[in-house]
Amino acid sequence: MSIFESGPGPIGGGETTRHPFGSYRRRIRLVNTGARTVVGGLEDDFHYFIVAVHHDGTVVTRTETRAIRWPWTTCPDAGGQLEALVGMELSPRCLAVGDVTNPRLQCTHQFDLAGLAIAHATRDLAARQYDTEVPYGAQSGGPREVRLWRDGEEHLVWTLDGHACVDPEPYASAPWRGGFLKWADTTLAVDDAEAAAVLRRSCDIGFGRGADLESYPRANQLAMGSSGVCYTFQPDTAAVSFRQLGTIRDWDGHTAEMLAEGPHLPEPKNQ
Repeated sequence: MSIFESGPGPIGGGETTRHPFGSYRRRIRLVNTGARTVVGGLEDDFHYFIVAVHHDGTVVTRTETRAIRWPWTTCPDAGGQLEALVGMELSPRCLAVGDVTNPRLQCTHQFDLAGLAIAHATRDLAARQYDTEVPYGAQSGGPREVRLWRDGEEHLVWTLDGHACVDPEPYASAPWRGGFLKWADTTLAVDDAEAAAVLRRSCDIGFGRGADLESYPRANQLAMGSSGVCYTFQPDTAAVSFRQLGTIRDWDGHTAEMLAEGPHLPEPKNQ
C-alpha cells in the first residue's frame, strides 16, 4: 500500500515565468515517519518531489515517489528508476546511492532526495531540514555569497566568484566541477559532506533562476539537451520530453510556504 493518498498534483498555470531578481531558494526536509520509513521532500523554484524510502533496519525494501511540480513531462517517470536502490544497505553517506546505480539514469533531484532519506534512516533523529539560498546572477561574477541552513541555523556560507567557490577553505580548494561530490564524500565528515553536497547542488540549479527556460518547448533544444546528465536528458528521452509551462515559482521571501503538501515536521512532544 502506498503512503501517498493521491498522485501528481496541479503543476502550473500554463504561462511562462521567470524571476531575474532576488534569490533562488531550495528546501529539503527529511522525516522518520516510523521505525521503517523515511519521507523526504524537496522544493525549489523549479521542482517539488516527495520520496519515501522503506527499509527493514538494514537494507532498503521499497521506494515510493510523488511528483507535485516538475519542469519536463518525463520527470515523474524517473521515479521508477529508484527501484534500483532496493536491497541497498543503509548508509550514513547520502552519496552512497551513487555506488549502487548510475546517477545519470535517474532524476537528479529524486535521486539526491532518496540518498538523503537513506542516510537519515541511520540517524536517531526525527527530522532534518536544509534551506539554501543562491542569489540571482551569482554565476555571472561576484563575489556573491551562497548559504545553507540546517535545522534553522546557518551552517555554510560560501563566496562564489563566477562558477567557482573562492572562500572559505577547504571548499575553495575543492574541484568545483567534475569531482566536488566525490571530494566531499572522501574528505569531509559524513554530516559535513551531506551539507556540502546539498549546497553544491543548489548552486548548479540556482544558476537557472531568471533564465528564460520555458521558451524551450522540448528538452533537447537546451544547450545541455542531450548531454545524458540525468534521466530526462538522455538523448532518446530528451527528444520526447516537453516543457511544463507555468511551473516556476518565486520563493524568495516566502520560504515558510514551501513543502506545504509535506512532509511536515513532527509535532513537538509534550514536555
